[in-house]
Amino acid sequence: MGLVGYGLAGSVFHAPLIAATEGLALDTVVTSNPERQEQARAEFPDVRPVASPDELFDRADELDLVVLASPNKTHVPLATTALKAGLPVVVDKPVAGTAAEARELAALAEERGLLLSVFQNRRWDNDFLTLRKLLADGELGDVYRFESRFERWRPQLKGGWRESGDPAEIGGLLYDLGSHLVDQALVLFGPAASVYAESDVRRPGAETDDDTFIAITHTSGVRTHLYASATTAQLGPRFRVLGSKAGYVKYGLDPQEADLREGRRPGRTADWGWEPESLWGLVGAGESPLTGGGRAEPTLPGDYPAYYAAVARALADGGPNPVTALEAAAALDVLEAARRSARDGVAVSL
Repeated sequence: MGLVGYGLAGSVFHAPLIAATEGLALDTVVTSNPERQEQARAEFPDVRPVASPDELFDRADELDLVVLASPNKTHVPLATTALKAGLPVVVDKPVAGTAAEARELAALAEERGLLLSVFQNRRWDNDFLTLRKLLADGELGDVYRFESRFERWRPQLKGGWRESGDPAEIGGLLYDLGSHLVDQALVLFGPAASVYAESDVRRPGAETDDDTFIAITHTSGVRTHLYASATTAQLGPRFRVLGSKAGYVKYGLDPQEADLREGRRPGRTADWGWEPESLWGLVGAGESPLTGGGRAEPTLPGDYPAYYAAVARALADGGPNPVTALEAAAALDVLEAARRSARDGVAVSL
């Protein structure tokens, strides 16, 4: 496998998860940064660092798949080049800046008979897996409202392309954390019928959205409220799900990202993806989590390695694509509608 990009996404998520997956071998890492090249060599002694994607594509016949963990604006051109070179592709989210571009890539992959998969790792978050189980078991009844948050307190800008105001960079929280929030909502509750959004630039010197709210009315009748913010001084629950029989409230984040950042690795950590009982969510009706109301719901372990295990099966024996580009395009439909809604102050029908 070849990996393009060795910043946060490449070094913290993709490379360690690839290395932990049976049947996959990280062969080439593309980064023009000498320090990151040395980092890749130190962490994966057998890897071949190169400075440009062209050097990787020159060896396309020696590779089985390329992973794009590069800046958002490069996803479409690099994925197009890879597919035309006969390489299956994994693209970090968002796969593209528009739903139309995502569908064009999907069509190209289909035409070439190649895998095109989108890295939506938060489908394997511990809280998301737990909520899916609760829904499948009918524990909550008919869901009326789904609230989901990725909130942070980062009053100081970090810089970089993710905070750039240049539209070509596809930065801002709407397309960053919003990609995860919307994808999870669509997986859980189906297609969107209409979208309303509020998007603000709050921090001094900020150039792109850092505090965004999205309301989705699903064709199923469920109403979803999504929050992505870098300006939240008091964090809300990660999930609050209200149904006809019970509700589910869960605070805190899946531990896998923090573990990966700290150098812990799946396969080498016995309790990978588990969280302590003190962080379990609560299921109940007419009770307040603040007073201990409801029963503690054991959180299933998170499982980011499952994504690349599915990719390996898809390559080896034609197993299902874990996240298709058409699914990603449906999420981009919502993100584009949210951008229009926030700009014009109206709800947008899909």
